[in-house]
Amino acid sequence: MRIARTVAAASVILSTVGCAPPGPRLATTGLEDLRATRDVGAPLGAKISFLQSKNAGAVTVIWVHGTPGSADGWSDYVQEPLASTVSVALDRPGFGQSEPQSAVTSLEQQAAAVAALFPPAPQPVVLVGHSLGGAVVAYAAARYPERVRALVLLASSLDPAQESIHPMQYVGRVWPLSMMLPRALGNANEELMVFKNQLLLLEPMLPAITAPTIIVHGTQDDLVPFANVAYMQAHLTAARSVETVVLEGQNHFLPWNSEATVRKAVAWAVAQADTPAAGR
Repeated sequence: MRIARTVAAASVILSTVGCAPPGPRLATTGLEDLRATRDVGAPLGAKISFLQSKNAGAVTVIWVHGTPGSADGWSDYVQEPLASTVSVALDRPGFGQSEPQSAVTSLEQQAAAVAALFPPAPQPVVLVGHSLGGAVVAYAAARYPERVRALVLLASSLDPAQESIHPMQYVGRVWPLSMMLPRALGNANEELMVFKNQLLLLEPMLPAITAPTIIVHGTQDDLVPFANVAYMQAHLTAARSVETVVLEGQNHFLPWNSEATVRKAVAWAVAQADTPAAGR
């Protein structure tokens, strides 16, 4: 994942020149009416913040952002959820309004925050992860296979071989620059410094994922290389089915520039059977 080589420098440059990645089309000003919090026990031990759509629905869809990011990035999907679903978008630990203030670099702890938002058992959920959030939902799907109806991986980073650390990331840890970085950027840098090792820990767990999975990736993704697709296809060996949607010429920011495709992928996930089964 080339995010590890570019995110810190790119974020600073983009903010300086007044540019930014695309964002939601709907206003985020009214989201606080949809916000709630929940205490998460071990292994996380923190209070997390999340947004939940107001509608009633038979299937819960949990949306997990990358790094940096927040639940607000899923505004369009929370304010306009798919039919018959409830949308839940969390601020991952260390981001948005979730605790702690410091970085939570463990995929196990991040996945615990996701699991804390599961509806009462045995209702299965659809998990949607973007970028680094794809690794988080993959961990949750491997850890709780009986609770996951289907998995949607958007421009997701799971291949450890795609990870490296840019020298500027070490600079970002040095005082006083480390004190000047916004919390989100500092915590994102800390996550990415150890992300390759976290993916290596996740790798032997991937065959435990039984949920039907859909991979959506752009061929011109400069942040999470398209090579991740082949890795996911090779390692999701126990998933009941693996579908792949290739977006020719598209970049990394699929939740905002490919909304129709994302919604179609999630609709496919919602339509899957309730009970995950082993084998493909």
